[in-house]
Amino acid sequence: MTPITISKQTARRFVLGKQGLWPGRRWRGKQGVTQAIRAGEALQLDPLNIFARSQDIALHSRVLDYKPEQLYQAAYGERKFFDYGGWLAMYPMEELPYWRVHMGRRSHDKRLEGFVLKHAEVFERVRAELRARGPLGNRDFDGKRIGLWNYRGRKDTALALYDMWISGELMIHHREGFDRVYDFREHVAPQEFDWVAGEGETEDFFARKAVAFMGLKNESGMRADLQYHLHRDYSPQQVKSLLGRWKESARFAPVQVEGGRETFLALTEDIPTLDALARGRIPKGWNPKETTTLDEVTFLSPLDIVSARGRAKKLFDFEYIWEVYKPAHLRRWGYYVLPILYGDDLVARLDPKLERASGTLRILGFWLEDDAPTDEAFASALGRGLARFAAMIGARTVNVDAIRPPKLRAHVKKMMRAWSESA
Repeated sequence: MTPITISKQTARRFVLGKQGLWPGRRWRGKQGVTQAIRAGEALQLDPLNIFARSQDIALHSRVLDYKPEQLYQAAYGERKFFDYGGWLAMYPMEELPYWRVHMGRRSHDKRLEGFVLKHAEVFERVRAELRARGPLGNRDFDGKRIGLWNYRGRKDTALALYDMWISGELMIHHREGFDRVYDFREHVAPQEFDWVAGEGETEDFFARKAVAFMGLKNESGMRADLQYHLHRDYSPQQVKSLLGRWKESARFAPVQVEGGRETFLALTEDIPTLDALARGRIPKGWNPKETTTLDEVTFLSPLDIVSARGRAKKLFDFEYIWEVYKPAHLRRWGYYVLPILYGDDLVARLDPKLERASGTLRILGFWLEDDAPTDEAFASALGRGLARFAAMIGARTVNVDAIRPPKLRAHVKKMMRAWSESA
């Protein structure tokens, strides 16, 4: 099958638009949270809360009038989503039958097998406590401390909870802050979704999900995705055969981006969307609710799929490395820096910090790309983006003294003063 060739701009707009980031927010409120996660295929979760958690920043960038409590309402109150995995993310609850195939295979994971076999009594004690007391978190168990540090927990009961969760015996009933509270799967999952899918349909499902999640999925990465989701080894020949079958059945279409050598996969159903973008049109259903990303900049989450893990360089010629785990003296930009989306491009970085005692959102650092705009239109878009972001995290004032050049700072400072007085 001959690949379709698209421009880099079309590729950028397609990937951004599939994730609901361009041409502007097209969902609103609590219902919009559900729509955004489903459209994006998954929402990665992270416990760090410097001014907001990564998942809240991601939803804020996609959903108008987003409030952090709406995520937990949708997931744990309405049971529309479940969170799972070493790569921790939320997924639509209706996907559980396919994930149960993965969970069943994870139950035999060699990394924990030794612990499981040697500590059967710990697992039985955890089960008994859950039966007797209902949903419980790690803090509710008086377990024994383990000798070596383990990111899954410091007690034997914490390791048991993790293994029972990763194996699908337990699910997250709710979270207190970011702490997990567990219960048996049958007490959490709606009965209509608590079953195990077949092997073939699960393979097809996860192949489609890998492509849909990325928008444009590089063929060379499909083997790793299949191995992770199906939790089994695939030879290169097996993957080649599967890709041939999926292309032949018109599930996927090969795509190349001008100036590049990689071949990507897109869902065949998305080809009309690519065609509309190539013609300079806004695809059906993509019209923003209020402002566009040219009217108001958007701050991307550090873990946003469109820019994390080197993708910013490939799509936007924008170097982005999350430096939160780097020693301070090795950081080029800052601890928790966010890429700034303006129009269909990443044009700057922002290092914000919320001073909770004073209610001040302080900009610690601001870096423009060499060819980034500094005119009044961009200054106004930056000011509007900062005002909306500050409102979401509960700030009352914004300190922009670190923004350069001075003319840009002066315009944004004036806007922040007006916003603070009217808030």
